[in-house]
Amino acid sequence: MEYEALLAATDFFADADEATLKAIVHSGRERKLVRGDQLFSEGDEPHSLFLVTRGRVAIANKSFDNRESVFALMEPGSLFGELGLIDGKPRSALARALEPSAVLDVPYAPVQEVLQSNPMLLWGVTKLLAGRLRAMDEVVADSVFLDVTGRTAKRLLDLSDGAEEFVLPITQEELAGMVGASRERVNKAIASFIRLGWIEQHERHYRILLRDRLEQRSR
Repeated sequence: MEYEALLAATDFFADADEATLKAIVHSGRERKLVRGDQLFSEGDEPHSLFLVTRGRVAIANKSFDNRESVFALMEPGSLFGELGLIDGKPRSALARALEPSAVLDVPYAPVQEVLQSNPMLLWGVTKLLAGRLRAMDEVVADSVFLDVTGRTAKRLLDLSDGAEEFVLPITQEELAGMVGASRERVNKAIASFIRLGWIEQHERHYRILLRDRLEQRSR
């Protein structure tokens, strides 16, 4: 039942009926991951889409010198891997567990059967893709209009999920990948926030003291 509720909450399957959701869940299998496990790599042939049920999965690209740029974090309830279902082309990114996680691995074939028998569900696919495009538009805008310090402030606010105290769910290297800068420059930005009294930090534990200042800096 948990899987069906999570699927129903996604744009992709928001309009699917209970029988369809049960069929999709029944066709899938749970995969448990430890930190660092890769579900797929860039260039892999696609066969499944994935629903995160526990933990966090990073969607990232790697540069020629093996640096990683994380452009999306998939958390419980997130659905990903759908592009291959639509165009059949190889994976455009890698997916890696950031912590102990679990996903529902759903083969494309039963999903394609559902979409063929009920084409109205394709509107859900369209909504999901529209959300992806909006998110990428924001990433591009941030890279153009915000400097490293502004992007670091924005990512910390995103990762806090509205809490004043939180544990950074990723490493400093992974945070740098999300910001799109070197670890040294991101650490320098965090040090400036601490010096200004905006945050407190102890290893991966953060406390936001002046959220409004971080928010102003992230615009």
